[in-house]
Amino acid sequence: MSEGVDRRSGWAATRAWVEKALAPGERIKGVEQLRGGWTSWMRRLDVAGPHGARALVLRSFVKPFYVRHAPGLLTREADVLRLLADGTDVPAARLVAVDAMAEHCDHPSLLMTLLPGRVRVDDAGAQERIGLLARQLADIHAVRVTDTTRPRAYQAWTAPDRVHVPPATGRAGLWRAAVDVIRREPPSYVPRFLHRDFHPGNVLFTDAGADHAGVDRGGRDSGGAQLRISGVVDWVETSWGPADLDVAHCSTALALLHGVPAGVSFAGQYTRAGGRLADDDADHLYWRLLDALAYAPDAEKLAAPWRELGRTDLTPDVLAARLEDYVACLFGRFG
Repeated sequence: MSEGVDRRSGWAATRAWVEKALAPGERIKGVEQLRGGWTSWMRRLDVAGPHGARALVLRSFVKPFYVRHAPGLLTREADVLRLLADGTDVPAARLVAVDAMAEHCDHPSLLMTLLPGRVRVDDAGAQERIGLLARQLADIHAVRVTDTTRPRAYQAWTAPDRVHVPPATGRAGLWRAAVDVIRREPPSYVPRFLHRDFHPGNVLFTDAGADHAGVDRGGRDSGGAQLRISGVVDWVETSWGPADLDVAHCSTALALLHGVPAGVSFAGQYTRAGGRLADDDADHLYWRLLDALAYAPDAEKLAAPWRELGRTDLTPDVLAARLEDYVACLFGRFG
């Protein structure tokens, strides 16, 4: 990212705040915008100092909606990063500093370490990565919390009166039936520690052996190269709630990104990895539809960052068709 772009988004005060958080003698030598973010500006900061070079990541909320909610979102992410750094194997960034209310920065900001690896949203090797995602999510749900570290209770991202039936659908009855499913009271559940926005866009992959030595999260992609999850990012929505909801969210994303079979298969991969889901099909259908219906009538919010990463094939028509077919498939499987 050029300095000109930084100035337009507000940078001088934020840069001064960042440099105060660095170790003595360290200075920012380069700034680069990271692709794939939707809710916030994500910047890579290359830092040099007397003990060598390192890289950090700066998240800044600039959109008015997220600026208003930044105190809760960024404080939550800071708390979660501290929790995960204290005795868990979840590969998350380390917190460096946070200014959730923009008391010192141009915009509400959080500074953290840079994780290795990259987001993978291509179809090649997707099945192998889905297995790794399932194992990682089961590990996240196993994180133990106390009364002090427990995150807030989950929030649903849609409701029956907020669902918009796709105008071009030929299956309006399917959508009405789906809305009726989520009119019921939420099923009972055993609460777990949830990422709450776990999907391929928030997971980094790298070659095995490059990091996290001794942590067995490896798998092989379609080309035979061994992969490992090297990072899970974006912890601003972390919640306490049903594992089914995290699984549902990732399943919806996989159905849109790689096709309906990918989305349908994820729950089975998760349970084989040791995760526990609702035993009752009606309960499982509720959680899956509660997530999927949040993207009706389209899935542009989820797909826009994927297009930035090369998935230009994910047109609005493709996404609309996949979402509708996924909803129909859920009824065929659990309805």
